[in-house]
Amino acid sequence: MIFGGIILFLFLLLELLLILKVRSLLYPGLDKPPGGLLLLPAAPENEQHSEELSDSKAPPAIIEPEIELLEEGSTEEPVEMTEVPPSGTAYKEYGLPVEGLLKEYASGEYWQIDDNTKEAAAVLKQTLEEFKIKAEVTGIRKGPVITMFEILPAPGVKISRIANLADNIALRLAASRVRIVAPIPGKQAVGIEVPNRERAIVSFREMIVLESFQKNNFAIPIVLGKDIAGEPQIVDLTQTPHLLIAGATGSGKSVCVNSIICSILYRRSPEEVRFLLIDPKIVELKFYNDIPHLLTPVVTDPRKAFQALQYCITEMERRYSLLDSFGVRDIRSFNRKALKQKTTIGKLPYIVIVVDEFADLMATTGKEMEATLARLAAMSRAVGLHLVLATQRPSIDVITGLIKANIPTRIAFMVASKFDSRIIIDSVGAEKLLGQGDMLFSAAWDPMPVRMQGTYLDEDEVEAVTDAAKALGQPDYIDEEIFFDDDIEDFVAGDSEDPLMGKALEIIITAGKASASYLQRRLKIGYNRAARIIEEMEMRGIVGPANGSKPREILHVPDRTGG
Repeated sequence: MIFGGIILFLFLLLELLLILKVRSLLYPGLDKPPGGLLLLPAAPENEQHSEELSDSKAPPAIIEPEIELLEEGSTEEPVEMTEVPPSGTAYKEYGLPVEGLLKEYASGEYWQIDDNTKEAAAVLKQTLEEFKIKAEVTGIRKGPVITMFEILPAPGVKISRIANLADNIALRLAASRVRIVAPIPGKQAVGIEVPNRERAIVSFREMIVLESFQKNNFAIPIVLGKDIAGEPQIVDLTQTPHLLIAGATGSGKSVCVNSIICSILYRRSPEEVRFLLIDPKIVELKFYNDIPHLLTPVVTDPRKAFQALQYCITEMERRYSLLDSFGVRDIRSFNRKALKQKTTIGKLPYIVIVVDEFADLMATTGKEMEATLARLAAMSRAVGLHLVLATQRPSIDVITGLIKANIPTRIAFMVASKFDSRIIIDSVGAEKLLGQGDMLFSAAWDPMPVRMQGTYLDEDEVEAVTDAAKALGQPDYIDEEIFFDDDIEDFVAGDSEDPLMGKALEIIITAGKASASYLQRRLKIGYNRAARIIEEMEMRGIVGPANGSKPREILHVPDRTGG
């Protein structure tokens, strides 16, 4: 009886095992733990935020949910300023070498606190004591060009007394110029910046080979240089979001512009970033002609420069229409959606507009140029257009209040006076700089100027980099019809009415707005002719007077065309 029970139990156990085996073969997923997909290793952070999401880096089962979460996780797309822009197949093949193009410079161990530095600290303390100022040297930060001595004044000592001793300290230390930062932001100390006896070169090569440049997630990374502590300074141009550079001749402004452009050439392909380069001086940006990133050949005619900027206004408005139709807020969100939906429009590249010596353009077109630059600076960030303006004339008629209000990130190189320094960065200090790349960087996110030594690359290096870029492809220029000749289209000044008056009336009535720049774009005529048409309309009472940068008000519609 017992033996028979054992046989029956073994038979039932064998039957149960057979059932489980068949079930596991038919439904293999049921024997895995719930949510087994989440137990797989997650993709690295930079792949989760990248828009290319290569199939070779993670299984498709992981990639698909990541794309869905990127779009559907929120009703509003977040604005992440450090997100990498979309990059296509062409970017994977795009790349510029370092070897053979860029030079190496011996910088030495400039950060070492040697006997000369210690002796200078002792002389500094003694000088303060001579003026009955009790203070201690609590720290020394030595950079490639400048050494900052951190001074802790005794209780009751006014820091203004130390600030007024810059010339005396320079005399005792046999220094050319001394700059005093009173107090150092975030510290209970006064900074005294003294030039090093030997300057170290911050080469462009040493900056771009850094992992912080090669591996960052910036949309448009640019290298600036090193601060007074020797720390590399690399920023995202889209965060700035525009940049104003000013300084006297020989201060390092042109080298800084070349460094910015070449930084972008090393990290971004023509599918990701396009350039519009404007060079009224003709010779500053000549090396960049025919690089594949250009929208047009380098513009040297001031009249064509203004027309090119008007094209940027039109492109900005077109991109805003695209963003509205896609229901997104900025270019990053648009490119993510375009990548996901595989639209015929494709992804939008960033456009970097570099204007070297824009003072010449201001002198040529005046208020209209100021209004155009201000409008671009105020509105173009969301659609991926970014300005880099440079000038060696930091005067109020060039760097106007309207331009400064819309370009909060600025770089000041050496200038002649405190007044010039205030025009650029709203504070003094640039008049104390040493030249040759010594600069103050005032960022939109931190208006307190930071002293840096800019990167250096000579003309041979710029030419080598641009030649390498040209070898990778031909530029795809935009329609040349954006440029037109005023001399061909001008009518005789004594004529009673412009032949295009009737067409101009139709355009402003249909649009409900009137401005010379708008007629210029629609009729493809020069600005002078468009302005004369607007003036004639004002004389007839059709449009109202000028209202700053806003379009003129249409007062009444004439009974007959041209009337």
